[in-house]
Amino acid sequence: MILSSKPTLTIPARPGSDRSVAIIVLAMLAAASFLPVLLTPIPAMVDYPNHLARMYILSQSSTPDANPHYEVTWAFYPNLGMDLLVPQMARLMSVESATRLFLLLSQLLIVAGALLLEWVRKGRVELAGFAALAFLYCLPFSWGFVNFEFGLGLALWGVAVYLMLAEGPWPLRFVANLIFVAALYVAHFFSLGIYGATLGLFELSRIRQRQITYPAAAARLGALALPALLLLGIMHVTAGSIGSEGTSWFLGFKPVWPLRIMNGYNLTTAAATGLALMIALLFAARRSVLRLEPAGVWLATGFALLYLVIPSKLFGTSFVDLRVIPAAALILPAFCSLSLPSRAWRMAALAAISGIILLNLAVVLAVWLPYRADYAAIIASFQKIDRGSRVLVGSIGDHGDPPFADLTSYPMYYAPTLAVHYANAFVPNLFTEAGKQPVRPREAVRNIAIPYGGPVPSGLLAAIATGQPPADAPPFVRTWYRDFDYLYVLGSPAANPLPDLLEVLETSKRFVLYRIRRKS
Repeated sequence: MILSSKPTLTIPARPGSDRSVAIIVLAMLAAASFLPVLLTPIPAMVDYPNHLARMYILSQSSTPDANPHYEVTWAFYPNLGMDLLVPQMARLMSVESATRLFLLLSQLLIVAGALLLEWVRKGRVELAGFAALAFLYCLPFSWGFVNFEFGLGLALWGVAVYLMLAEGPWPLRFVANLIFVAALYVAHFFSLGIYGATLGLFELSRIRQRQITYPAAAARLGALALPALLLLGIMHVTAGSIGSEGTSWFLGFKPVWPLRIMNGYNLTTAAATGLALMIALLFAARRSVLRLEPAGVWLATGFALLYLVIPSKLFGTSFVDLRVIPAAALILPAFCSLSLPSRAWRMAALAAISGIILLNLAVVLAVWLPYRADYAAIIASFQKIDRGSRVLVGSIGDHGDPPFADLTSYPMYYAPTLAVHYANAFVPNLFTEAGKQPVRPREAVRNIAIPYGGPVPSGLLAAIATGQPPADAPPFVRTWYRDFDYLYVLGSPAANPLPDLLEVLETSKRFVLYRIRRKS
């Protein structure tokens, strides 16, 4: 079955029909899915507090309230979606509200972009909206990869616009592609990669279907690639970068991610919903009620190969392969059709996907809502820190590798970075990696900064303080008891490990704040 490549007018659904029921359910699920962002001042995502801290620095740069430990350094590199937009939005509202609005806008771009792509391709909406809601809090999004989420939503719109103009005048198509390539380059580099891969595979599928000649396909592919190549050339000439060096595959995790992708907080929920979805899709495909059109087969094959061959860490960016999965889940529904044999089957399918969406949403709310008190507690603790201080962050215990760990404690990892705003402090694990963030530590503290990393294990800090540092102790903490003024230890409160060195200032359910006494 080959679906039309142009949108067509469809007869509106009759009240009470299966289509109208599905539309009503989709609208209700969408409204519920945006509630976590609306109800939580600081969403409980791993990276989100760190991003929020950086937004404060950018918004207060060149003002009397500017943080004395950081400087803003812009360069021609990607991954700057929120860094460019949020400070401008903060002129009209608080930085906290502007950052949360950016997250909400990213979610809206994801859902609306998936719907638009399906409508452009098929002339109707049937699968994409449910797929978008099912993946709205998938692992990369719930971890707080906000620029990627924004960029991926923008990529969906770009693909939809390109397909809308596929048979139109080439100058219009070229200009539209140029605009989206530039916007995606700025927003997030890997979102640009998803956009390019999708359209490249689509054009190749048209050759196979004899819808386009080889010379025409070569011209189209060249026109697609030219703007991106120009931008990369400009970045190279201006000494810009995409991120730090570092490429790793971690092949052993690739079979795990499909079972971990659906939920970023609970492995059981992720595995259950992921398995249910995969089994349902395989069953529907075997019964021929779910069909991929030829272009969809090319896209599905291309995404699968891309997932297998792309490194897990590329240009210093982690979990790159993981990001291919939600991209495929948001794009492929536009290139397939579902023809269930009866009303009972259609209602059962609607109930099943609604159950997956609601289960994931329930887990998100169960994690996010209690964190309102935890974030409020740590913000209150900043009042006990002298302004302009240096604040180190440690953690108790080992939470395990992210693919297997229950990540309900991870949203606290970067909460202490908010001290850069509330106490004008220096926090070494604020994201300041060149090629990713336009903020860097000033020269005086650069040697103790951690450009990308979580809290330091408290056992390592204790070993260093007692004169027994391991040989591989990182240089930025070798003299931590002299370099820093305060220490946050994340995790359930325990006995003071260094009572002669550390003075307890604040104890909460998820952290302890210490003042560091200077050693003679």
